[in-house]
Amino acid sequence: MSIWVAGEVLIDVLPTGPVVGGGPANTAKALARLGNTVDFIDGISTDEYGVNARKELIRDGVGLSHCLTSEKPTCTATVTLDALGSASYEFRIDGTATFDFSHSWLPDPERLKPSVLHIGTLVTIIEPGASVLFDWAMRVSEFAPIVFDPNIRPSVLRDRETYVVAVEKWIGLSSIVKVSDDDIKWLYPDESIDIVAQRWLSTGVSCVVITRGAAGLIGYTEHGIEEVTGAKVTVIDTVGAGDTVGAIVVEGVLNHSVAGLHGEVLHLLLQKAAVAAGITCSRVGAEPPYKHELVEAMEK
Repeated sequence: MSIWVAGEVLIDVLPTGPVVGGGPANTAKALARLGNTVDFIDGISTDEYGVNARKELIRDGVGLSHCLTSEKPTCTATVTLDALGSASYEFRIDGTATFDFSHSWLPDPERLKPSVLHIGTLVTIIEPGASVLFDWAMRVSEFAPIVFDPNIRPSVLRDRETYVVAVEKWIGLSSIVKVSDDDIKWLYPDESIDIVAQRWLSTGVSCVVITRGAAGLIGYTEHGIEEVTGAKVTVIDTVGAGDTVGAIVVEGVLNHSVAGLHGEVLHLLLQKAAVAAGITCSRVGAEPPYKHELVEAMEK
């Protein structure tokens, strides 16, 4: 079974120096570290940053056969951490390999038949690539469920109304939505997370997973609501924590199907995601756990 993860790999310029990042790349890395077969889909530059990104993804076991090799530069994100370790980002996007999507090189879902597609973050709002990806994802949805993570970045698109339109367009195509409470609060400042989640379910989404930082996670389905508390860890930074949750959700789809994610199955999945995200938060940068680390942590 092959997992496709589409979206940006970029360089996070942290206070401690540059590291390979990008929400979708982090999710792909997390999935591979957990022992899954995952193919990443993005343009990767031939510049030094791109070479480093390629090496790191390969080292973690991420497949890159569906990536475009590009002479354009790599997108960078300058990361600022607040006193609690929460991250904010300033991006250099225009003219980069990272957002150079085209129908001419995106993989054919009818021929390759992936098991699931995970997509989100900036590639779903940065044009013209976002429209190319949406058309392509519509074809993918004929063969595989889509897990969407909007991973809101107001510093890139400050117009809330435009952002909401883009997010809801993708939600209409998705089986599962993984989102943070901060994302929902920014998109819909006058609505509760419960109201938003229920509205998305009414449009055809099967499951909505909402991360709430240290407060834990909530999962919504037509069968009810499941809630777990966050793992108790010493937080170094939160970079990649939500992306790690996304990987656990995708793994859950593989193991239980979209329809199977409810009740006790969903509850256990959320507990696993909370522990995995906690491990990521206990490290500098997006360093999700390996399978053996997560198994050991779950047994404690």
